[in-house]
Amino acid sequence: MVAIKIIEWEDKYAEQFKRLSLEWLEKYVSVEPADLEIINNPHRSILDNGGMIFFALCDGLIVGTVAMIRQKDGSFELAKLAVTEGYKGLKIGNLLMEKSLEFASQRKAITVFLYTNRRLLPAINLYEKFGFKEVPVAQNKYIEADMKMELKF
Repeated sequence: MVAIKIIEWEDKYAEQFKRLSLEWLEKYVSVEPADLEIINNPHRSILDNGGMIFFALCDGLIVGTVAMIRQKDGSFELAKLAVTEGYKGLKIGNLLMEKSLEFASQRKAITVFLYTNRRLLPAINLYEKFGFKEVPVAQNKYIEADMKMELKF
């Protein structure tokens, strides 16, 4: 059994956040300006506003990440969920989801939402497993996002 530990952001992991985010974006969709704003400015885009970035640590390596971006209304956007190749199938996505939703719940969030693409079936299945439901997509900052999902607490 591989030991996976979920840890919170430290500045020393900034390059790992960027690496993991770009790895999955380049493989599955494309890197958009909104993505680069978040990836290149995690303090301004996420951390300074009451959000958090979590990492999955395995044998001293950062192998997964997810960001919780606090919104002005107190809800959170779940974004940049990624697990590096070679570590998929170890339930790392589940652990990152659990930690993210616990974080939002502790902060009294009523809603967590996310944007995704319908081609990403494994991700959609994971979100549904955690109770996310599809909702209409209004205008959003991601060009390739053709699906929005929400979880109400």
